[in-house]
Amino acid sequence: MEANWVLPAALALAVLGVGSSIGSVDITTDQIESGRKDGCLQTVYRNEIGVKEATGNNDGPRVGEYLRYCGLGEGYEWCAAFVSWCHGQAGYAKPRNAWAAALFPAKRTVWTTKNRATNNTTPTRGDVFGIYMASKSRIGHCGFVDEWDAKWCITVEGNVNNAVVRKRRSVKTIRTVSRWTGAVNE
Repeated sequence: MEANWVLPAALALAVLGVGSSIGSVDITTDQIESGRKDGCLQTVYRNEIGVKEATGNNDGPRVGEYLRYCGLGEGYEWCAAFVSWCHGQAGYAKPRNAWAAALFPAKRTVWTTKNRATNNTTPTRGDVFGIYMASKSRIGHCGFVDEWDAKWCITVEGNVNNAVVRKRRSVKTIRTVSRWTGAVNE
């Protein structure tokens, strides 16, 4: 459901030049009016590349924004908060959770290592990937799929080396992929 405030807010941000600490978020009027929030989502998360923690302790102005969006203060792991914040900036009400494992409910799962594709779905730009961490016995890290092929996934993810980065990962390292955009989000 499209919020009535999204277009005026995006236009105000564009006029004021407000955006991430490394550049403005360039969301076009066409993207908002046509309901193509997935393009907005990509713009939002890509514009965050380069955001860094202040002291390497899960802190800093932008990291604090990600965490506050999920109801937490600085000091917590923030990869899932980054994913949630980006969705919110693009006009999606969900997800809104800072716990990586919570971003992969069964009804949103489109790909797993076991099934390789659920309902014949291939991961696409804006989907959320999850990496299993044996030390936590669960999905312990997540980020955005930016590009996908049979062997490699180009990602944009937060809390990697204390920053938001664009990275190349082997598909073999990814446990699951969920989709929070499109009809499944309605």
